Amino acid sequence: MPVERTQSVARPSAGRRAGAWLYNRPRLVLALLLLPPLLYMLVVYLGSLGTLLIQSFYALDGFTGRVVPEFTLATYAQLLSPGNLDIITRTVSMAAAVTVADAVLAFPLAFYMARYASPRMKAFLALAVVMPLWASYLVRVYAWKQLLAKEGVVTWVLSRLGLGGALDGLLAAPAIGGPSLSLSLIGTFLTFVYIWLPYMILPLVAALERVPPSLLEASADLGGRDGQTFRHVILPLAFPGLVAGSIFTFSLTLGDFIVPGIVGNSSRFIGAAVLEQQGTAGNIPLAAAFTVVPIAIMAVYLLIARRLGAFEAL
Repeated sequence: MPVERTQSVARPSAGRRAGAWLYNRPRLVLALLLLPPLLYMLVVYLGSLGTLLIQSFYALDGFTGRVVPEFTLATYAQLLSPGNLDIITRTVSMAAAVTVADAVLAFPLAFYMARYASPRMKAFLALAVVMPLWASYLVRVYAWKQLLAKEGVVTWVLSRLGLGGALDGLLAAPAIGGPSLSLSLIGTFLTFVYIWLPYMILPLVAALERVPPSLLEASADLGGRDGQTFRHVILPLAFPGLVAGSIFTFSLTLGDFIVPGIVGNSSRFIGAAVLEQQGTAGNIPLAAAFTVVPIAIMAVYLLIARRLGAFEAL
């Protein structure tokens, strides 16, 4: 009589069953992966910005020095006073000047790296651009303070070249001059240009690498001069990288308070005003209103860049 053998089939573990269940629901997996960063953005980032915006509509009681949690536009009226408007104008002007200077300095180097440099030279230049970022931010700023001092290297080199008189005339200019480069807005500008220059070079290199060489050859075949090729072919195609770099340089200059506090004269910028109002004066609403200004400026800037089509090619 034949003997029947029963084979026991092992049931899949709970982990395998859960994996199979999730495998059949890719949208749920995507939602679970995006949930932590979305919660961080909503709660930590946007939540703090929302709280900041609400604080800017409060006011400080002049008698008790306490924040009055009632809706008012008095803080923004205070923000529009001549002294505060001067701070905003100075900061925006400095940010615009630094962005233009970085673009002018970065474009030739980025074009050489993207089009003409050998792989070894390109790697060397990329390392040279990124290497300053490895050093401490404060170390770089204090180094420039020493370079721009009255007895520093920059003044010594200019005097050796016979440009000491031109430097004295530049430092004698009202509003931007001072006793030395390290104690003037000119020194602040030079330090900002150096600090943020890598953030302009790298996006430009990435944008110029995507320019097809055939377009440059076609422009030359059609009789286009170098200036015409630059204006009508290279610059429009590199515009997204230029916008990406300018977002870094412009926004970082708007909010920086370390460079103006170390290099420059006593002229205040938005970052220093926020630090002063939040720390020394204890005027949280005015500090929040000052902080809203760079956010609003960058929102308008990004909207203009989007309408110009800068983000479509990124």
